[in-house]
Amino acid sequence: MEARAIAKGLRIPPRKARLIVDLIRGKDVQKADEIVSNYNSEAARLTKKVLTSAVANALNNLGLDKTKLYVKEAYVNEGQTLKRMKFGSRGHVDPIKKRTSHITIVVSDEK
Repeated sequence: MEARAIAKGLRIPPRKARLIVDLIRGKDVQKADEIVSNYNSEAARLTKKVLTSAVANALNNLGLDKTKLYVKEAYVNEGQTLKRMKFGSRGHVDPIKKRTSHITIVVSDEK
């Protein structure tokens, strides 16, 4: 059985979040938790929250054993882009794209 957790609209670019999510894909939950705990980045903190939520869903909703869980799927999708403008010299305008992410983590007890 598998449990999932999704965090939507996170204010971090998907390119930065994928660096951390790629490290934990396929690992067991305890090892993945150690990996994200030892990184000092916003992406690692957000990924840790989603991982903790997925594990809690597996334990409380499905009654699975935490020692047998592993990260079956972990991916980052692009969310809505906030478009802002920065005024430059001589009257021209530069666009600023503030990108958001959707982080999805699926944990399972079956290999």
